[in-house]
Amino acid sequence: MNCLFILVMLIPLLPLLAAFGIAIYVLNGAAGDDAEPPTARLAEGAVWLALLGLIGLDTLALLEGAPGHVAIGTWFASGKLVVPISFVLDALSLAFATLVALIGVITLRFSRTYLHRELAFHRFFIGMMLFLAGILLIVLSGNAVLTFVGWELAGISSYLLIGYAYDLPVPTGNALYAFLTNRIGDAGFILGISLAAWWLGSVEWSALTDWANDATRFDKVMARLLLFGFLVAAVAKSAQLPFSAWIARSLEGPTPSSAIFYGAVMVHAGVYLVIRLAPVLVQVPDIMIYLAIIGAATALYGWLAGLVQTDVKSGLIFATTTQVGLMFLACGLGWFEFAAWHMGLHTAWRAYQFLMAPSYMHLVSEKAKPVPAWLAGRQWLYTAALQRFWLEHFAQNVLIRPTQAVGHDMRDFDDTVLSHLVGMPERRRAAVTNDSCADDVIRGHGLAGRLLIWVADRFRQLESYLVLHRAEGPLTRMLSGVGDYLRVLEALLERPRYLLLLVVATFVVIL
Repeated sequence: MNCLFILVMLIPLLPLLAAFGIAIYVLNGAAGDDAEPPTARLAEGAVWLALLGLIGLDTLALLEGAPGHVAIGTWFASGKLVVPISFVLDALSLAFATLVALIGVITLRFSRTYLHRELAFHRFFIGMMLFLAGILLIVLSGNAVLTFVGWELAGISSYLLIGYAYDLPVPTGNALYAFLTNRIGDAGFILGISLAAWWLGSVEWSALTDWANDATRFDKVMARLLLFGFLVAAVAKSAQLPFSAWIARSLEGPTPSSAIFYGAVMVHAGVYLVIRLAPVLVQVPDIMIYLAIIGAATALYGWLAGLVQTDVKSGLIFATTTQVGLMFLACGLGWFEFAAWHMGLHTAWRAYQFLMAPSYMHLVSEKAKPVPAWLAGRQWLYTAALQRFWLEHFAQNVLIRPTQAVGHDMRDFDDTVLSHLVGMPERRRAAVTNDSCADDVIRGHGLAGRLLIWVADRFRQLESYLVLHRAEGPLTRMLSGVGDYLRVLEALLERPRYLLLLVVATFVVIL
């Protein structure tokens, strides 16, 4: 059993160790064409070892039965809450983890040639290793906390690879778009973990199953709230409505990352989480109805938007959105096993299609298929599909722009206030020599911000007029007179008898 523990721990750990190894290799000065093969071999070797370990576990499961829930030790404990290092090794997790590792090996081998002589060759492989470590942890984890660690690893590596060309504004903007959208799902996941720890005293997936099967303890109101958190995370990660807009923007990353992240593996993480929650879901049919509605609406959205796409990758990503929507629909109808089979088959097929996408232009000589006549004849529907039902504009105005505005304001506050409070040197010095020079340190965002800037500018002009430009003005003369009186008072206080008189007067007032 000790060998089993070590083997299970190594499967998600090997890609993570490979990422650290590549990072150390780069820090030691790896550069040029000769530095690429060692990086690729280290990454491929780590995933090959993980795949062989999974094949060994699959063989053990076929011969002796799946090990099921395996607890290796305690991660941390606080009061009655204990979070162990646990893994679930059943038919679902072993099959999907093996498929993930196999696609990972194929994608890494493809990437070695596809990204040859790219400036960020090593950074790409680091991101891929972080992703594979995260997704394997999601699939194999036995509790929600460990799953969330993998959830975040996959999310941050996705952000890094969408913004692979970080010197260009479009990839970095799309990476930020995807990152912020998925943070809503992460908040839902944290809510689900918190409620499970509070109400059940455990975050193990097996504890949720036992709770759902115990009629004396199960409470539907608690279940609805708990499921709400986890399902928000699942819907956001799998790009279901209303979070579907981010996945089309994720195509800014290199084709191999599109293949393994959004086309094949990570987009199914939400489906996997829903299937893992099946014992609780079947006890709350109304939540399943909402799940089916979301899946059906997303499938319809992906189908209509995909009909008007003119490039290969966009067509494939909307086809993926449609298929994942159908998986959510199947889960909502209670067909969890059918959804699991659909997920596995779609993962393999879509990974192949995305990896073949660069060759499609050479293999297919004819132009893109025209829009169907029934869609072209309905101008309103055609426009909506072409605009992707304005989901991107909605998310941009509701989520992205306000977040960016808050970020700008916080940065300005840091530069103009906090830097002075802690004594740090100014990052920027405004060399304002006349009224026409703009102060680029202070910026206002939105109507209120622009109004405050306008008022401040009027006061600045008034100050400049009264004090600087009118040296003999009434305000200047008044201030000068006040200054003269203050200098006389200061001179009197410097004399001991007047100072002593002031001290005595102060005591008289106090007493």
